[in-house]
Amino acid sequence: MAGGSTRVILTALAANVGIAIAKFVAAGITGSSAMLTEGVHSLVDSANHGILLYGTKRSHKPADGIHPLGYGRELYFWSFVVAILVFALGAGVALYEGILHILHPEHGTDPMVAYIVLGVAFALESWSTWEAMKSFNGARGTQSFWQALRNSKDAPTIIVLLENGGALSGLAIAAVGIALSQWTHNPVWDGVASVLIGLVLAAVAILLCIEAKG
Repeated sequence: MAGGSTRVILTALAANVGIAIAKFVAAGITGSSAMLTEGVHSLVDSANHGILLYGTKRSHKPADGIHPLGYGRELYFWSFVVAILVFALGAGVALYEGILHILHPEHGTDPMVAYIVLGVAFALESWSTWEAMKSFNGARGTQSFWQALRNSKDAPTIIVLLENGGALSGLAIAAVGIALSQWTHNPVWDGVASVLIGLVLAAVAILLCIEAKG
């Protein structure tokens, strides 16, 4: 289980680093608020996966005089830290950037770059999700998806699944926001997309907090 979780985290980390770089480049070219929000989201996810790797390593330390029952619970502490970062940085920046863009809309340029990056990001996120689902399905047995999600103690895999679910939703929202801005010639839709992405991330963060506490 531990080895599978580490592989899931490393896959997600590799995917998100590449995605974050591509999104920031696309945001600079297009001026899209939703794309900038998505870049911050991927950057936060990358940091989160680094934290999970650290937590996983710490949780494997043997028991000692200070911690006679071992360090296993550290993994859930760091998982909770990840949830707070998703809420404070991911959702917070998305909401701020979205509201700012609604109040002061700016027309973007070259949306085709944004569409290409979103397509590549969707493919990489899907690859990361597939790896996480393989690990998750291998452990859930005959339980339903939601039963296994609530009962699982494999925090890293659960976090990657929930974060990727939010990421895929965010990519779809960003694409729709950019398309509506282009179609209506109204850049406000780009800001609305950022706000919606922020709300999705806030919901994911709350779920992560509940699961980490559980």
